[in-house]
Amino acid sequence: MIIQRADLFKDLGPEVMNEISKIMVEESYEPGKLIFEAGSPAQFFYILTEGRVRLYIGTKAEISYTVNIPGEAFGWTGLVDRPEYIATAECVLPSKILKIEKERLAKIFEKDTASGMLFYKRLAGAVVQRLIYNYEYFQSAGDLKEVIPSYG
Repeated sequence: MIIQRADLFKDLGPEVMNEISKIMVEESYEPGKLIFEAGSPAQFFYILTEGRVRLYIGTKAEISYTVNIPGEAFGWTGLVDRPEYIATAECVLPSKILKIEKERLAKIFEKDTASGMLFYKRLAGAVVQRLIYNYEYFQSAGDLKEVIPSYG
């Protein structure tokens, strides 16, 4: 199962993984198809199993990121307590995606708080990696004029 290889789910126990597998829905998308749009309710998060998805913010895709590694998660805005997606997700290639409802996942982690803590710790790491990627991208493109350091 691909989610067992995904960083977010690594080292979670078999009982928790079994419960999570019961709430996953596999969906297929063709190129150009939107999975979600910025501003729409953030009820699900997604894991890429095959293909390529472009995430972008802004009407002209001023900020974009490509999800192309099987097991990579995206659409996790709702997991960090934001009511709406901040980006739009569009398939670039034919793609297969696992969709997980955030409320049902939260109920699983309420029963096993240690697994929930591990999952959210890994999610925080994924968020940091995405921030670093975007920072380096904008810095190399010369779009960052002045950077105020963050010490936290």
